[in-house]
Amino acid sequence: MKDLINFILRFLVKVALHGYFHKIKVIGKENIPTDKPIILVCNHQNALIDPLLLATHTRLNPYFLTRASVFQNSIAAKFLNYIRMLPVYRVRDGLSTIHQNQNTFDQTYEVLCKNGTVIIFAEGSHSHVRNVRPLMKGFTRMAFGLKEKYPDCEPVILPVGIDYSAHMRSGSRALISFGKPIPVDMPNSQSGKLNKSVEKALKNLTVDIPDENYEAVLQSLLENNVNLTSKSDVDEFLATGKVINPVPEINGLGNKMMKIFHFPLYWLWLWKEKSVKDKVFSSTWKFLIGLTLAGAWYFILLWLAMDTPVGSWGLTFLILAWITLWNNKNPQE
Repeated sequence: MKDLINFILRFLVKVALHGYFHKIKVIGKENIPTDKPIILVCNHQNALIDPLLLATHTRLNPYFLTRASVFQNSIAAKFLNYIRMLPVYRVRDGLSTIHQNQNTFDQTYEVLCKNGTVIIFAEGSHSHVRNVRPLMKGFTRMAFGLKEKYPDCEPVILPVGIDYSAHMRSGSRALISFGKPIPVDMPNSQSGKLNKSVEKALKNLTVDIPDENYEAVLQSLLENNVNLTSKSDVDEFLATGKVINPVPEINGLGNKMMKIFHFPLYWLWLWKEKSVKDKVFSSTWKFLIGLTLAGAWYFILLWLAMDTPVGSWGLTFLILAWITLWNNKNPQE
């Protein structure tokens, strides 16, 4: 039953993601190993959107490590368990909770020894900043812990980068880039070397704007219409000032029309936005509102179209809602 619910949720989420984003592109799928324990290490720029993209755009059916604080509500904990999320306790959760991480690691070992996949966002936190931050050592501990418990296992680290044209806007573009797997074929004493290798791989997969003069560099990239989901385009501009494949300018009219024909959902977001303290969660909340309520909105329009005196208006509104959703485009940010 759990696997069936997980499959249905993944299908619905994938459809909704393609409604939220204008385009989702995946490259490097040929690098995904088969019949290997995979520890997938990814950068983390967009809160819940990152794991949802990874869960729905690979055949891996992965488990996720996520911060323990979201498991505090028993109902939420049960739901998160259904979608294969496992808690990670941090110092901020209380020193007395840290020992509970061993239980989480034991669960990941059982997943991995069956050639399963565990995803970890090794930067340790999320940020809209477009570069790779220093990686925490949790994934190396997991890899060497697995080899210690199951010596015959041959885990690999699969680096994955995700880039967005706009972090907080619907109608934007997302790029998922899978790198070549990195074997865990060194002794535990070289965990630092493994960490650096994975960090370098992630930097080679994602747009990496230096921290120095970050805001000024980002503004220059935006003003010159450099594709912010293309590492090669950004690197070329930073090195030479040349724009290889400028993205077309978008006036945002399509996005405004989408809001008009989805006005109850948009108004709900405007109400919710005031209470979202961490802006990295903006896209997550917009997506969740659409995922949970768009179907109800379309059902109301369909009912108006079929069984009320304003049927033709209801049908017109429904069709235009779908058209504006699939043609929703937003400029980069």
